[in-house]
Amino acid sequence: MRATERAGLRVVEGPAEAVIILVDLTAAGSGPALALLLSGNGAAHALLLALVDPGEDAFASLEPLRPADVITSAVPHELAYRLQRLAERYREREEQAQLQKDLSLLLEFTADYAESLDVGVLLHDVTRRLALRLDISRASLVMLDRDEGVIVASSDDPALKNRRIELARYPEIREVVRTGRPVMVENAPNHPLLEGVQRAVAAQGIHAIAALPLPIRGEVRGVLLVRAAGQRRTFSAREIDFLTTVAHATAIALRNATVLQNMRGQTEREKSARIAAEEQAAALRTYHLFFANVSEGVAILDDKACVLSLNPAGAMLLDTSPNEARGRHLHQLTHPVDDGVLMEMVSCAGRGETRAGVDVGVCTQAGRQLTLSLSAAPLRDSGAATILSFRDVTHARRLADELRHTKDFLERLIDSSVDAIIAADMQGRIILFNKGAEAILDYTAQEVLGAMTIRQLYPAGVAERIMAQLRSPDFGGRGRLSMCRQDVVNRARELVPVNMTASILYEGGREVASVGIFTDLRDRMQLERKLSDVETRLEESEKSAVIVALAGTAAHELNQPLTSVMGYAELLKRKLKPEDFAYKPVDIIYREAERMAEIVRKIGKITRYETKTYMGTQRILDLDKASSHEE
Repeated sequence: MRATERAGLRVVEGPAEAVIILVDLTAAGSGPALALLLSGNGAAHALLLALVDPGEDAFASLEPLRPADVITSAVPHELAYRLQRLAERYREREEQAQLQKDLSLLLEFTADYAESLDVGVLLHDVTRRLALRLDISRASLVMLDRDEGVIVASSDDPALKNRRIELARYPEIREVVRTGRPVMVENAPNHPLLEGVQRAVAAQGIHAIAALPLPIRGEVRGVLLVRAAGQRRTFSAREIDFLTTVAHATAIALRNATVLQNMRGQTEREKSARIAAEEQAAALRTYHLFFANVSEGVAILDDKACVLSLNPAGAMLLDTSPNEARGRHLHQLTHPVDDGVLMEMVSCAGRGETRAGVDVGVCTQAGRQLTLSLSAAPLRDSGAATILSFRDVTHARRLADELRHTKDFLERLIDSSVDAIIAADMQGRIILFNKGAEAILDYTAQEVLGAMTIRQLYPAGVAERIMAQLRSPDFGGRGRLSMCRQDVVNRARELVPVNMTASILYEGGREVASVGIFTDLRDRMQLERKLSDVETRLEESEKSAVIVALAGTAAHELNQPLTSVMGYAELLKRKLKPEDFAYKPVDIIYREAERMAEIVRKIGKITRYETKTYMGTQRILDLDKASSHEE
């Protein structure tokens, strides 16, 4: 008794309640106890500790008992130690036994998950067996749907499924969703996590709660919820690990069940779609002769874009044969540059829509690069198949690209011209107005095109006269107008002088438009005026130089004879008296000679060419202005 107290054990009445049985084989009267143990009426699960004499015969008598341990001395401290060791050994053995049971049950669950076809019945059976195994009041599987939960199985009620619950009443489930980890609640009526629902939990007699996440593709999609009531007060670490493993296995089973259900549904849909497409293709066999003789390629596709039928023209375009194409995916036959466009057409046809005139670049089986114009439509109204028609537009698209490039080049060329280029239709509406025209006339192309007529750019009546000249053979040939001088009217209604040429454009001998090219003469005319002014000033300068030179020569040549005349006249005046007959004539000669000398001095001072009116329209040199130094 002292040894059991020291070992922390207690003594029970009968062998059925014991985990350790101590048999004293040294005491008198131990025979009945030994017979009881050998008969199997003792505790089969208990461990046996035998106290024997140290003799050899005593140890030999232990063979039928197979005790867990043997002691030859009843010393209390040694006995206590032996009892402690046996108690630990018993607990380890029980733990291993429980683990083995857990593993067996888990294997049963796994096998059931793999074999069962009725997921609802299976999940209820799983929760029922969990409740029995753990001796708990209820085990439930709750799937999450936004802010609500859906009970899909419960251990205590097979009919309890698809019932929606408010997650606000289950804080343990919300905590699992938030953390993604198991939640263990002990002393549930007083646990702070259950604040707000503690009274309801206490009323149900619940002492412990375990909530385990059901992870599917990294997201908590459900919770395994177990609740303990009655004698059970908590869950052990081993039980939590076991429940976590069951939760993961259940999540995998649910995911596989969903995938299998989807695959089965998809397979059935594919099978139905293909059958429907083949039926539709068979229904079109009456049109086989028509398809065989059309010049365009025609293919009938199922909903996966695989070829059910291909006419000879289509087979020739794709460098294959109808038999080789049957059953192959459209991508394998065309190798499209942009497979998204092609599959979008097939998808639209599957939805009952029609697409036409879509260009797709493809590579045929022989490696030819083609541009096909495709049209797709649903085969009748089922949407299970698509009829696809296509034709080769490679050459046409190449020509269109070249024409577009040529058009772009010509437009850039016209816009880069410094001369104005203006074209109009035969009603006078302007259809071409380049940058040069914008610079000369101060209009923008947007203001002019389709809104103004060519008559508004000429003075009144000039447009009609120019058209008459174009139609006449006398101005450069019929339909052409040689370069001529003309005035056009700009935005400010000012006349702008230009040189222009024009022509009429014909299509099949019919006049369709007229075009004119205009060169702005304003800068040139301004330059001409400057040149004319310079020439005029040069001519006047040359005249002035001649006059100055002539005046200097005349003054020099006339000055000497005038000096002699004046000298002789003065001598005569001195010898004559005023009353003499000859005095007055000599005095007149002297004064006139002086006047002539003054004129000669003015001639010698001429620096520029200045004239004045003389006798009607004649003009003579103005000596006073020409010899004056004032401007």
